[in-house]
Amino acid sequence: MFGSEPMTVQDVRVEVTPLQTDGMRDVLGDVVQRQLFADHGIDVGKVRSIRGYLIRSKYTASEIEPRVQDIFSDPIIEFGATNTSILEDKNFFPTAPSLTVTVGFKPGVTDNPGAAANDGFKVLFPEGESSISTYVSYAFVQLPSDVDHAWLASTLFNGLIQTSIRTTKEELEAGEASYLAYPERPTIQRQAPTIINLELSDEELIQLSNDGLLALNLNEMQTIRNHYRDEEMRAIRTSAGISPDAPTDVELECLAQTWSEHCKHKIFASKIHHIDTETNEETVIDSIFKTHIMKPTHDMAREVDWLLSVFHDNSGVIAWNDDWSICMKAETHNSPSALDPYGGAMTGIVGVNRDILGTGLGARPIANTDVFCFGPPDWEGDLPSTLFHPSRVLRGVHAGVRVGGNESGIPTINGSIVFDERYIGKPLVYCGTVGLMPRRLADGRESHEKNPTPGDLVYMVGGRVGSDGIHGATFSSLELTDESPSSAVQIGDPITQKKMMDMLLEARDACLITCTTDNGAGGLSSSIGEMAEYTNGCEIDLGKVPLKQEGLSSWEILVSESQERMTVAVAPKDKSAFEALAELHEVEATQVATFTNTGYFHVKHGDETVAYLPIEFLHDGVPQLELESEWIPP
Repeated sequence: MFGSEPMTVQDVRVEVTPLQTDGMRDVLGDVVQRQLFADHGIDVGKVRSIRGYLIRSKYTASEIEPRVQDIFSDPIIEFGATNTSILEDKNFFPTAPSLTVTVGFKPGVTDNPGAAANDGFKVLFPEGESSISTYVSYAFVQLPSDVDHAWLASTLFNGLIQTSIRTTKEELEAGEASYLAYPERPTIQRQAPTIINLELSDEELIQLSNDGLLALNLNEMQTIRNHYRDEEMRAIRTSAGISPDAPTDVELECLAQTWSEHCKHKIFASKIHHIDTETNEETVIDSIFKTHIMKPTHDMAREVDWLLSVFHDNSGVIAWNDDWSICMKAETHNSPSALDPYGGAMTGIVGVNRDILGTGLGARPIANTDVFCFGPPDWEGDLPSTLFHPSRVLRGVHAGVRVGGNESGIPTINGSIVFDERYIGKPLVYCGTVGLMPRRLADGRESHEKNPTPGDLVYMVGGRVGSDGIHGATFSSLELTDESPSSAVQIGDPITQKKMMDMLLEARDACLITCTTDNGAGGLSSSIGEMAEYTNGCEIDLGKVPLKQEGLSSWEILVSESQERMTVAVAPKDKSAFEALAELHEVEATQVATFTNTGYFHVKHGDETVAYLPIEFLHDGVPQLELESEWIPP
C-alpha cells in the first residue's frame, strides 16, 4: 500500500511500536493518558503509540528491512515493520482503535529524531544522499464517545511547527486510513533585494515598521531616513554600486535587528526624566544600566584583580585561579517558550550554552541552571484560544531545558519554579550556564580576549541557515499576540551543537581562532556585525552561506536565527588546519566573510552589493530613547 518501485530516490516507511507481552509497557502512550487526565480530568482509556520513520534514499525497502533492528527498534521490547502499517496489523490491533492521531513536523522544521536516525542510517547505508522524517501515532483504543476528536488532537501537537492527521475506527476498517507523507519543502524562487522608500509620512513610517515586524519607533525610522538623505552618504553609496537614497530590505532588516530592544536594551539605556511628586525635585537619569549597573561594577573592578571581562562579551569572565577562568551568563527565552514551550526552552538553553562557547576565544560549558515562572498548573479558569494551559507550558519548558542540556553533555545543577496567575499570558524562562576556560593559550594569548585583524577569514560553523528564527530578535521585542509569526520559532539541535563545540574547543587549544561568537538573535547580521567592530569593517558573501532550503532571499539569510551556528575568525595561515579539523569532526565550516578596516558593513550576494552600512551608524546610530517617570508616595 505504501509502494516502493525502484528508482533513483524513493521513500521507505519504517514503523516501531512497543511489544505488548507480559510486563511490557507503552510508556509514551501511558504518559499521554496520564497527562490528559491530569490536565483535563478526562479518562481516554488505553493509548498505544507508534513511532514512524520516512526514509528518503536510494535504498529499497527490501534492502533496509534486514537492518531495522540495528537502527530503529530494540527487538527485546519493540516490533519494527517496513512499508507495513502496524495500525492495520491484527496481531497488535485485533480491534481497530476508536481514533488515531498522527503528529509530524511541518516542512523545513528541525526534526531532531530524524536527524539522529539518519546519522545511524548513513553508517549502514553510506552511498548517496539520505534524509529521514519522523512522526508519532497515538492510537486511542476505546475512546469515550463524548470526547471531541479535533480538540483531542489539538492537545497532542503544536500547530506552529507540527501537522497532524486523524483516522477514525470506521475509516480504518474501510481501508481509508490516512498516513503522513514525507514533508516536502515548497520550491522557492529567490527574490532580488527590494529598495524600500522611506520618504513617507510619520503614520506611514510606523505602518511600515509594524507591517515588517521591525519593532522600530518613529524616531528610529526617521533617523534611518535621514541617514539616506545625507548627500555625502549618497555619493559613497553610488560609488559602492548600491541604491544611493533609500535602503535595501537587507539594510532595513539588519538595522531593525541591531537596534532591537532584544539586542540594544534600549529601555535600560534610555534617558529618564524623573519627578518626585513629594518634593517636586526633577532629575535626569542617563541610562539606568550605565549609572546603576555598569558604573558600580567597573568601580569594583578597579579594586579587585579577578574581574577579567564584563559587559562587552557574550558572558562575564572571572579569574578562578592562575590557570583557569570561569564564565557565567543567564538570559530569558520567554516569547519563544510561549509559542512552543519545548522548542523555545531548548533553544534558550542551547543558546546560552553557545554564549559561553562564544566568550573570548571559547569556553567549555560545564553546568546549567534555570528559573521558570508559570501560571498555576492546576488552573481551571478560562484561557484565550491562543494560549497553552500552564501545565502544558511547564512540561514542555522543563523537558526542553532538560533534553537540551543532557544531549549536550551539560548537567543542570540547580533551578527554581515560581507559580503565579500573572504568568499565564507569558511565562518567564531564565536559562543560565557556567563555563570554564584556560587563562592563557599555548601561544601566550589570554583566552578571554578576542583579537581579530583585517584580513582574517570568517567562518560559519555548525548548522545551516533556514527560514526558522527569522525576526526572532524583533519579535521578542514586541508584545506577544495571536499574530506572532511561526517563523520566529526555532528548535535547537543539541547533538549537532555538541559536535561543533568539541571541534571548536580543539581549534582553540590549537591556537587556530582569533575571535568567535554565536549566531543567536539576528544570526549572521549580529555575529559578523558585532565582530566587525574589532577591525572596523567586514565583507560578507551571502551566496556562500550553506542553506537548509534554496530560495531564501538575501535579508532572510542575513538575519535568520537557525540554531547550532557559531561565527569564527581564523588567520589566513591557519585556513587549512581549521578546515581539516572541521572535516575530522564531521562539522560543516564555510568561509562566508572577511574582516576589513574599511569602516563599512559590506554585504554581497555573489557579485551584487545588497547592503553597505557604516559600522558606526549600524552600532551607535540608534537614537537614545527618552522616558518619563514619577514617584507618587503611597
